[in-house]
Amino acid sequence: MRETLVLNASFEPLATVTLRRAVVLVLQDKAVVEHAHPGLRVRAAEVDLPLPRVIRLCRYVRVPFRRRAPWSRRGVLVRDQHRCAYCGRRATTVDHVVPRSRGGGDTWLNTVASCAEDNHRKADRTPEQAGMRLLKAPFEPTPSDALLLALGAAERDGLPEWLALPA
Repeated sequence: MRETLVLNASFEPLATVTLRRAVVLVLQDKAVVEHAHPGLRVRAAEVDLPLPRVIRLCRYVRVPFRRRAPWSRRGVLVRDQHRCAYCGRRATTVDHVVPRSRGGGDTWLNTVASCAEDNHRKADRTPEQAGMRLLKAPFEPTPSDALLLALGAAERDGLPEWLALPA
């Protein structure tokens, strides 16, 4: 299902919602369409509006300051674009750089996406002990970057350049 990015009235990313929820927010005049899918529209008896890709709330919503994006297995896979950190193939699992049995935790800087073969080959060792090299170092995304990453590559490609992820 397509996801729609919700911006606060100040243009900061807040969340992603389903397409259905985005249309409801626009129809209730709680949000406006900032960027739409080209050529796609929602039509009904008395409604004709572009299919929203990015919406902006009409009223500012005060959000508690979040310094860090919450860690999740899905978040790690999305951050690493479903590519194995060891070989570059499609990743389906999450590997701990420092294994949990040796004190490594579930953090952004200690986890990378991995294919099942490399995860099994590395086993309960550090990459150095297993003779494996990380192709990309793990990093901690900001909360707004995590929201943009959650949209997926196909959805991000059509976003306006003022909303694109930093390189």
